Amino acid sequence: MLSRELLRHDPERVRAALDARGEDPVAFARWLELDAGRRELLVEVEDRKRRRNEASKEIGGIKRAGGDAAEQIAAVGRLKGEIEELEVRLAGIDEEIDGIERRLPNLPDASVPVGPDDSANRVERVVGTPRDFAAEGFEPRAHWDLGPELGILDFERGAKVAGARFTAYFGAGALLERTLIQWMLDLHTRRHGYVEVLPPFVVSAESMFGTGQLPKFAADAFRLEGHDWYLVPTAEVPVTNLHRGEVLDEAALPIRYAAYTPCFRSEAGSYGKDVRGLIRQHQFNKVELVQFAHPERSWEALDELTGHAEAVLEALDLPYRVVTLSSGDLGFSAAKTYDLEVWLPGQGAYREISSCSNFGDFQARRADLRFRPADGGKPRHLHTLNGSGLAVGRTVVAILENHQQADGSVTVPEVLRGYTGGLERIEAPAARAGGGPAAG
Repeated sequence: MLSRELLRHDPERVRAALDARGEDPVAFARWLELDAGRRELLVEVEDRKRRRNEASKEIGGIKRAGGDAAEQIAAVGRLKGEIEELEVRLAGIDEEIDGIERRLPNLPDASVPVGPDDSANRVERVVGTPRDFAAEGFEPRAHWDLGPELGILDFERGAKVAGARFTAYFGAGALLERTLIQWMLDLHTRRHGYVEVLPPFVVSAESMFGTGQLPKFAADAFRLEGHDWYLVPTAEVPVTNLHRGEVLDEAALPIRYAAYTPCFRSEAGSYGKDVRGLIRQHQFNKVELVQFAHPERSWEALDELTGHAEAVLEALDLPYRVVTLSSGDLGFSAAKTYDLEVWLPGQGAYREISSCSNFGDFQARRADLRFRPADGGKPRHLHTLNGSGLAVGRTVVAILENHQQADGSVTVPEVLRGYTGGLERIEAPAARAGGGPAAG
């Protein structure tokens, strides 16, 4: 959430930032109106309380002197009623103000390019050179063709079990997915200094609010019927909320967590987009990086975290680019986001495989995440960051498409072979018992 001090004392900055995001200005204008009215009512309440207290003292003096205090008692009664009426009005205003604040997005950092959508995103750097498949004498194919022919991905059986946008993995496909999860966790914990966490895969509404998924994006979440619980949309939610309501010691910062979770998203509003293959599924696996940082060092932490996600792509020999999202393409809670987009030759395009974001104190205010300065000063809100390290299904896609061979096989990246029992190549089986998918 944005601080009330910022909203109240720097409205022009807030208006400009919300406009850059493409937000309707009406809600913030209403907030300013309500806030002004609230402060006026508070003055009225305090004035009546002062007059009530003065009248109460006067009553005591009159009674001690043996006089008649009926007029003063009646005045106290009237003031009491007026105070109660004003406080009811204040409660209504507070409720409306809180509702607006819950839905106001974070403000983009000044370094974020201004634009209405992803057309204004800025490419920061391109890493690696895509393979020249034409020079090798064949046309690269998309993973939705490669996977089924190799017997490792079955979109039809996944849909039979659960519906559209669910996939079943078999044999070497399941092994590759599992291998990537373990290898990514090992990389981030052993080389990058993260502490591995295995959080719950179900979270409360309070946790969803803390990271900004609720209330605005309730339609994107899977809610458990009869409970105030949700399936995790990303490990960002449970991991960020591990310290909700706590005051951490400054010396403990930064805290770095790496977590694997399955992720569940309804993909509301995305109908017709990426309907083929693994790019946009209702269920997918992800390794997430989360950092709790000192406010004065969070931008340095964003560059560091982004580098940790990039290390995965580089180790797998996957060409990619780093893109700064524009103000109109930013997520609700983010102040700045770097997207890592991997090259997919079968689709002839770069596609997002990780988003690395600095949220400033936006999530920290929602989840009450604070730290106690070493000098003993008043507790302050820390800064939160996270990024995919990486989205596992999309990494499978990138490996299949970038490391495919002319005979239809796929070379397993060398760094993974120690985890796959030495498997170097995924090949189509010569025969499938009963016509079923490959066992690997």
